[in-house]
Amino acid sequence: MPTDTTAAAASTGQQAAGTSGRKKGRKGRLLVLVLVLALIGGVAYGAYWSVSTVRASFPQTKGSITLEGLSGPVDVRRDGYGIPQIYASSDEDLFMAQGYVQAQDRFYEMDVRRHMTSGRLSEMFGAGQVDNDAFLRTLGWDRIAKQEYEEKLSPATKKYLQAYAKGVNAYLEGKQGKDISLEYAALSFENDYKPGAWTPVDSVAWLKAMAWDLRGNMQDEIDRALLTSRLGPKQIADLYPSYPYSRNKPIVQEGGYDEGSGTFEAEGGSGDGEGEGDGTGSGEGAGSELGGGTEGGTGAGAEGDAAGFESQLTGLQRVLEDLPTAVGVNGDGIGSNSWVVSGQHTVSGKPLLANDPHLSASLPSVWYQMGLHCRDVSDKCRYDVTGYTFAGMPGVIIGHNQDIAWGLTNSGVDVTDLYLEKITGDGYQYGDKVVPFETREETIKVAGGASRKIVVRETNNGPLLSDRSDELVKTGKKATVDSAAPDRGDGYAVALRWTALDPGRTMDAVFAINRAKDWDDFREASELFEVPSQNLVYADTEGHIGYTLPGRIPTRAEKHDGSVPAPGWDPDYEWTGWVDQDELPYEFDPERGYIVTANQAVVDEDYPYTLTTDWGYGARSQRINDLIQSKIKDGGKISTDDMRQMQLDNSSSIAKLLVPELLKIDVDDEHVREAQKLLEGWDYTQDADSAAAAYFNSVWRNILKLSFGHKLPKEVRVKGQCLWVEPANTTGPADEAGKVRECGQRSASQAQPDGGDRWFEVVRRLMADEDSEWWTTPKRGTRPAAENRDQLFKRALIDARWELTAKLGKDIDTWSWGRLHRLFLDNQTLGSDGPGIVKYVLNRGPWKLGGGEATVNATGWNAAGGYGVVWVPSMRMVVNLGDLDKSRWINLTGASGHAYNAHYVDQTDKWAEGELLEWAYSEKAVEDSTTDHLVLKP
Repeated sequence: MPTDTTAAAASTGQQAAGTSGRKKGRKGRLLVLVLVLALIGGVAYGAYWSVSTVRASFPQTKGSITLEGLSGPVDVRRDGYGIPQIYASSDEDLFMAQGYVQAQDRFYEMDVRRHMTSGRLSEMFGAGQVDNDAFLRTLGWDRIAKQEYEEKLSPATKKYLQAYAKGVNAYLEGKQGKDISLEYAALSFENDYKPGAWTPVDSVAWLKAMAWDLRGNMQDEIDRALLTSRLGPKQIADLYPSYPYSRNKPIVQEGGYDEGSGTFEAEGGSGDGEGEGDGTGSGEGAGSELGGGTEGGTGAGAEGDAAGFESQLTGLQRVLEDLPTAVGVNGDGIGSNSWVVSGQHTVSGKPLLANDPHLSASLPSVWYQMGLHCRDVSDKCRYDVTGYTFAGMPGVIIGHNQDIAWGLTNSGVDVTDLYLEKITGDGYQYGDKVVPFETREETIKVAGGASRKIVVRETNNGPLLSDRSDELVKTGKKATVDSAAPDRGDGYAVALRWTALDPGRTMDAVFAINRAKDWDDFREASELFEVPSQNLVYADTEGHIGYTLPGRIPTRAEKHDGSVPAPGWDPDYEWTGWVDQDELPYEFDPERGYIVTANQAVVDEDYPYTLTTDWGYGARSQRINDLIQSKIKDGGKISTDDMRQMQLDNSSSIAKLLVPELLKIDVDDEHVREAQKLLEGWDYTQDADSAAAAYFNSVWRNILKLSFGHKLPKEVRVKGQCLWVEPANTTGPADEAGKVRECGQRSASQAQPDGGDRWFEVVRRLMADEDSEWWTTPKRGTRPAAENRDQLFKRALIDARWELTAKLGKDIDTWSWGRLHRLFLDNQTLGSDGPGIVKYVLNRGPWKLGGGEATVNATGWNAAGGYGVVWVPSMRMVVNLGDLDKSRWINLTGASGHAYNAHYVDQTDKWAEGELLEWAYSEKAVEDSTTDHLVLKP
C-alpha cells in the first residue's frame, strides 16, 4: 500500500509536488470545463466534477511509493509521452510493477475488459447489458480461462500472473472509484458500483476476447448462407472469387509441404512462389455448395423455402453486432501489415521489421507501450523486452528484446464452425442417438435491478448460441434442409465450435517469446501460441529473418470445408483433429531477402490442408511486395524511414483499375464532367487533402451500391436503408409491379458491400464482361437506368457528383478526402452510451485522414455505410536490429486512459501525420529520455 506523503496526497485527489498532471497550458481549459458542466449538467455534475475530481485519478509518476510485496526497489522511468520503462531485479517484482503501473494509467479500461470477458457488464452498466452478458456467459470465456490457469499454464507463468495481480491490487488498495478514474465518478450517479480485486484469471481471459475478434471467417460463413435468399450458387460464387495466386503472392514463397516426411520444409517442397492460374482454394468451393446443400446434411441454400434459416442467422448476426468490440471488427479488408527485410537489403546491414495491426479505433488505444527490464538478466530475472502490451495482461505482445524482434498479423485461418443441431427434449441428435446436453445455470447480477438467471446448453459441437435469441428459437422451426436430414421437430438450434473454447497455452507463449534468444527459441515458443492463430514474423540481431504460422488449426472431413453451417447430427462433419505443428508453413532466411504478411494467402494451392476458404485477397500485401522490390532493385538499400514511408502508402489498387475506364465515359452534364476531370492525371494516392480521392471513392461506393448493394438481401444491407427490390433469385431490373419494399438490417460498419479487397477482386473479374447482369440498375428519378458496365459507370459518376455536392458543397475546389474520411475517438463505454456531457469530456476528434480501404495505410471505411473511418493502423512500429535505439514507434492515442491527462491523446496528431516517436531501449537511451522517475520501494 502507498505509505509516503506523496502517495497520500495523490490518494486524496491533491496533486503533490512529485506527481505529473496536466500541462500548465491546459489548466484554463479544465476551469472552463467545470463551468460548462455546471451550466449544462446542473448542480449535480457541475459541483461534483471539479478540477480536483478530474485530476484525482492522475497517476503519481515522480517521487516514491512503498508497495508491500516487493522484494527490492523498482524504477519506473517515463519519457515525455508518459511511456513507462520498468527496471527490477526479479521477475516477480518486474511483473508486479507492470500491474501497478498499468493500473495507474488504465484501470478503468482493464475493469471494463474483465467484465466483458466474464459476462458481467450488467454489474457496471445495468440492465441494458444483460443480453450481451448472457451471450458472453454462453461462450464461457472466463470458465475456459480458469481451466487454462489451473490445468494448462506453467508454474512460472502462474507466478507472473499472480505477481501482476498483486501489483494491480496494490494500486487499488484504499482507493475510491473517483480516485481511480473519472468514469467511476460518472458511474456513481447511476449506481453504487465499486471495482473488486484483480485476479490472474482476469488477465488470461483477455486472450479470449482477442481471439474472438480475430476468429476468422465466421462472418463470411453467416453471410454466404444469408445471400441464398436472393442469389443463386453462380451469383454467390461471383461474390466470393478464388484467391488470385497468379497476381498476389502468398506469404510463403520458398519451400513447401513434403509428402514423404509429412512436414513443411523451408527449402524444396512444392512451393515456388509464382503460382499458376487463379487458384481454386479460396472462395470458389465455398460458393459452389451453397445452392444445393452439403452432402448428407443441410445447406444454407438448399432448395425450398430457406426463410427460417436465414432469419435464424440474422438473429445471430444481431446478437454479434450488439457485443462490445474487444480489439477489432470483422470485415473484408480489415487485417494488419507486417514485413521484415534482411540485412542484404538494408542501409545498416541488419534486418528491419515493421508492424501495424489494423483494429477498431478505441480511446484509449487497445495497445499500451512499455519496457520491462531486468537490471541484470539472469535465472532470477530473465526479461529485457519492450513493445506493445495489453493493459490487464503481463508481458509484451509485439516488440523486441535484446536479441530478437517479432510482429503479428491475423492469419485468417478458419477456426470456427457453426453447426445446426436437431433438438429432442433435453438432448440433441448425434448419429442415431439422442445425447443429453451439458448444462449449467448462470446468474447475471444487474446494477440497479434484479439478478437474471440463464441456462447454458452445450453439445459436442459447442454451446448453443441460438439459446440467446428468442428469434433464433422461433425461426429454427423453419430451417430448410435436404431429405437426408432428421425431422425438424421443434426446430434446429445453432452451436459454435471454436478452438478458443478449448483450454490452451497462449499465455505461456507470450513469456516464452519475450525471452527467446534465437530462431529455434522463437519457433519453440510460437508453438504455444495456440489461439488466436497469427502470422508471426521474426528478425534477430545476428541477421536472420523468418516467418511461422502457429496455432491450433482444425482438420475437417473431405465433405466439410468450413465455409457454410454444417449438420451437427452427422458425425462426418466433425473436426477430425489438428494440423501438426511440423506440418504448418514457415520460412527462414528466404533467398529473396524479405517476407511480407498482410492477411493474404499463407501458402499456395498445393498445401494439403484447407486452412481457410476466406483469405484476404492480397491488395495490401502485393503493394508492399512491389514497394520493397522498387527499393531494392539495382542494389538499392532500405532505411528505417523507408519502412515508415511504406506504412503510409495511400495508393489505391482499385483506382488504378477503374480510373482509366471512368475517364473514357462520355458525360453530358458539365458539373459531372467537372468532377470527372479531377481524375485526369491523378496518381491514385489517397491523401487527406485530395479532391480526386474524395470523388473517386464516392464513385467506387456508388458502383458497389448500384451493381451489388441493391441486389443483396436485406439481412446484409445497411439498417434503415429501404429499397423496392426484385423478387428473390434475380439480379436484373424488374417491373415496378413485381417489387417489394425491404429495409436493411445490419449496422453501417458491418454491412455489404463493404468495399474491401474481396470486392476489388469481384469487380476486377467482371470488368471484361461488359454485359454482365451485375452491371444493371433501374432508373431512379432523373438518374438513368443502366444495362451494361459503361452505363452503370456513367450513372455512378453522376450519383457521386451530387452526393459530394450535398456533403461537401458545389465548389469542387473545396473538396478533400479528409473532409469525408474522418476519425472520431470515442470512449468505448460512457463515450458511446453515456450522457452528452460525459461524451464531451471523454471523446476526442475528428481527425481528417488519408489512406483508405485495402491500402497499406489502411484507414478502413465501409462503402455500404459511409466514408467515416471504421478501423485504423492501431499502432505503427519499425524495429532496427542494427541499433535497437534507432527503432521507432507510435500509438493511436496515448499512454493514459484518464481524460484531460497530458498523455490521453498526445500521440494521435503525430500518428495521423504518419510520424514515429523515438523508441529508447538501452539503459542510457532510456535515462536520457526520462522526464519522470518514480521509485517503487518494498
